[in-house]
Amino acid sequence: MLPDPPREYSLMPFWFWNDTLDERELLRQIDDFEAHGVYGFVIHPRVGLPRDCGWMSDKLLHFMRVAIDEAARRGQTVILYDEGMYPSGSAGGQVVAADPSHACRCLALADPDAPLPGGHELVHEGAFNGKRFRVVNRPADSVIRGLHYLGDGPEEEEPAMGDILNPDGTASFIRLVYDRYHSEFGEHFGKTIKAIFTDEPNALGRCREKTVWPGTAGILEHVNRLLGEDFTPHLPALWFDDAPDAERHRQRYRHAIRLRMEETWYRPLYEWCEAHNVALCGHPDRGDEIGCQRFFQWPGQDLVWRFVEPDTPTAIEGAESTQGKASSSAAIHLGRARNGNEFCGAYGPETTYDEFKWLAYWCLVRGVDLLIPHAFYYTVRGPRKVERPPQIGPNGPWWDQFKPFADACRRLCWLNATGRHVCDVAILTSDQCPWRAAKSLFEHQIDFNYLEDRLLLEGVAKADGEAIAVGPMRYRALVVEDEALLTPAVVEALSAFEAAGRVVHWPTTGEAVGAVSALSEIEPWFGEPEPALRVRQFEHDGARYAMLFNEVRTPTGELAWSSSSVPTEIDPATARESAVDTRDLRLDGHALRLFRLD
Repeated sequence: MLPDPPREYSLMPFWFWNDTLDERELLRQIDDFEAHGVYGFVIHPRVGLPRDCGWMSDKLLHFMRVAIDEAARRGQTVILYDEGMYPSGSAGGQVVAADPSHACRCLALADPDAPLPGGHELVHEGAFNGKRFRVVNRPADSVIRGLHYLGDGPEEEEPAMGDILNPDGTASFIRLVYDRYHSEFGEHFGKTIKAIFTDEPNALGRCREKTVWPGTAGILEHVNRLLGEDFTPHLPALWFDDAPDAERHRQRYRHAIRLRMEETWYRPLYEWCEAHNVALCGHPDRGDEIGCQRFFQWPGQDLVWRFVEPDTPTAIEGAESTQGKASSSAAIHLGRARNGNEFCGAYGPETTYDEFKWLAYWCLVRGVDLLIPHAFYYTVRGPRKVERPPQIGPNGPWWDQFKPFADACRRLCWLNATGRHVCDVAILTSDQCPWRAAKSLFEHQIDFNYLEDRLLLEGVAKADGEAIAVGPMRYRALVVEDEALLTPAVVEALSAFEAAGRVVHWPTTGEAVGAVSALSEIEPWFGEPEPALRVRQFEHDGARYAMLFNEVRTPTGELAWSSSSVPTEIDPATARESAVDTRDLRLDGHALRLFRLD
């Protein structure tokens, strides 16, 4: 029988501190969390805090101390949140208040005949289609969401966004937030405080302007360096749709900005956390980003705004459908201990308990092992009740049913985190993951990971005629959906693997799924594909396990069991074991089941 997993694999909900705080109430809520199987939390200062309890104020830090000390006493886990509120990079406006030159900047078109105002820097002057244009680097009208209502709400304060493409701006942010956290709570780092959460950093913040692009001092020089070519001739493509290859050049500019953010934002935070014995966790601002995950000790993503929903194509189509696999793949390849997913944020008051559980299962079967529900509310007073619902914790309608679900999630997260993924198929990706090939593999119960091209170029992944070895994985087949990724350097790294016929070009290879299946050496559990069934295999303590999830509401048909072994079913909530009749094996709608082969 499986043991009771450590508490650190508990659900880790966002705990919205959104009203006047009281020590006794904080302690009461922590006790209530524990009674319902929740043994940790992300302290998330949230809109609705009173003005005398501002971001990184002594008063706010005092209440954090109360909660952290209580968590330590109970053997619980705490994740600190690095902004007040989001996107990260402003320190609640304090970065810009400390130095106005660290305000968010942008590239914009300007009148070619007007004098440049103060703070505006000329980047380029030229002509397009017979008309002169001027590109300037200037301050952007950009903000973040703040911690305080204007009056009684629901209107909110909007602090100025910082320039996270400027390393000096990031250094200021680290001093104001990360250094302060360590000075206040350093004795808990690596013990009760396991990680710090950075939330969807965006080079433009919440920009009120629609026709600007991310920028900072010297941005064109950085873009040229990162792309390995002079981008100046392609600047018109950023604003003029009829410029040659406009969309391709826009994508390349965005790619350069992501690489710049790795240098100026993610790497400094990652290195600070490495030096202070905590993990950087959280997520970027797009669900398909995998490149920046190398700078998270715990890679992560975010299911928000109904980008992924049950019983719709979004579950396996579109950029957001890649996110669970993006974070878990990065964690496996880079040797990270955990990978996470914030989920259910802003799904709306109409969210059902079934949908909430479905989103957790959707993550788990893709290898996520840190589940961050959005959110538990300190109060639901006044406008707080409708601020990015649903409220899924003590103030919600499912609280009395919560503990078995929390216990199941803790066990499944533990198995995902400590087991070895059984998979020998990879999909080649750049810093943003493709989804079309993934959809077909999912529908045929062929599991996979995303393999970033940089890992091949850096020698982290090594290919020969038999396999691509990276971390604990040995891939026998590599799917290439985007042929543009096959640069000369990548082709050279894959030459022996390609010569052995192990690269499947999608969809140009006829019967591509069949080609992948023939190359894989993983024994399938089922003989016939079931389009809505997802299967994740892993090994744990010498046994082979499979996590099965039916992603649609309709029950599966009878599954054609093809393994020579007879499985045992394990209830994730209780670890109770039961025999399985493989002659009549089915999954109810939205059901997740766990099986073991000894």
